[in-house]
Amino acid sequence: MAECKPQWPEVGDLVIATIETVTDYGAYAELDEFDKRGLLHVSEISSSWIRNIRDFVREGQKVVLKVLRVDQEKGHIDLSLRRVTKRERIDKVLSWKKERKAEALLHGVAEKVSLTSDEVYQKVGHVIEAKYDLYEAFEKAAIEGIEVLTNLGVEETLAKAFAEEAQERIHVKMVKVRGVLEIKVTKPNGVKVIKEAFNKAKIEKTKDANIKFYIIAAPKYCIEVQAENYKRAEDVLQKTAQNVVTIISKSGGQSTFRREK
Repeated sequence: MAECKPQWPEVGDLVIATIETVTDYGAYAELDEFDKRGLLHVSEISSSWIRNIRDFVREGQKVVLKVLRVDQEKGHIDLSLRRVTKRERIDKVLSWKKERKAEALLHGVAEKVSLTSDEVYQKVGHVIEAKYDLYEAFEKAAIEGIEVLTNLGVEETLAKAFAEEAQERIHVKMVKVRGVLEIKVTKPNGVKVIKEAFNKAKIEKTKDANIKFYIIAAPKYCIEVQAENYKRAEDVLQKTAQNVVTIISKSGGQSTFRREK
């Protein structure tokens, strides 16, 4: 993947850097993502008065910096710490960690298919990144399987290796929402009607969500949905519950749904 990255950062970029040397006039930092060195001048370390630079930066420390100037001819890069907001720092660190994880996962895929990481990336990287960033694609493959990738045009062998690697090494944190269905069916086969309603009610294409029904105490039943985010979980919950209500009504029964907080 390294060969696909730009060799130089652009002005305004946020970069992950390691402080190498601290001097009286600032610090020199190695840009981890570019294999370049830049200067963090003392005036760009903090907006407050600085008595000792090492109170703010120290050798070996990893920091998020903003690129102020780039002179490729002279090989100079000017950096700033004070112009990086807390939100920018958090987002950049998260993005950087995900990129590193994606590279490790890609290496695992490469071993599975007996190719190098660069060869795998050349085959599928640009196809995937037209819709997802690479780590996002791994996360989706961990939840939904190979179809996430084959639908983008990734050949099945590689898609299978991606999904296997993702499922082996990514633990996707799922959110959970639930609600209560109150169902009354007076027919002799009422229990069978309710079971069939639950089976038929699950909405199509729910590989990215888990749906469970269980009895609380008749006539109350719980519907529980797990998904990767609340928006998706809520959507699946509401649609599935509405399907149950509709099916029960068509079967001659009565049903209501109440969302649990």
